[in-house]
Amino acid sequence: MTASLASRPSDAEYAPYYGRYITRVPEGDLVRTLESQLAETLALLRGIPEARGGHRYAEGKWSLKEVVGHLIDSERIFAYRALRIGRGDATPLPGFEQDDYVRGAAFDRIPLADLAAELEAVRRATIYLLRGMDDAALARRGTASGFEVTVRALAFIIAGHERHHVGIIRERYL
Repeated sequence: MTASLASRPSDAEYAPYYGRYITRVPEGDLVRTLESQLAETLALLRGIPEARGGHRYAEGKWSLKEVVGHLIDSERIFAYRALRIGRGDATPLPGFEQDDYVRGAAFDRIPLADLAAELEAVRRATIYLLRGMDDAALARRGTASGFEVTVRALAFIIAGHERHHVGIIRERYL
């Protein structure tokens, strides 16, 4: 583990909106947190019957499968941003509209078990990406969605974003 992933990023490393995710991440080795989250989330998802995958807790809300799909898409995007910025690419990166991504994906047609397997593959790739970065790469700054962000902050956003949505799954979908 690099020293950069052992402590929470400062407020100057990310847009204020993302503080809601970063504050959810426990202190300690972020890679271990990402690994333990994966095990916990997979256990949760694998314990949900397929018939529950289309459940929406209210009209107009995403289905359970769509929430899982959103986690997959978002992690891919945050990890891609981390890759680009970590490698020194200074090109400003665009934002994304999460509802458009969910509408365009048709997650409800995919078995919940397949979504869980895809989430696992994406998370494992994220872990390998972050493990391969040194402190200099993790400290690099770039622009995403019009705001400056460090690679380290993106790593913490990934963990906090999952924690946020898994909490919603537990509270509203099960």
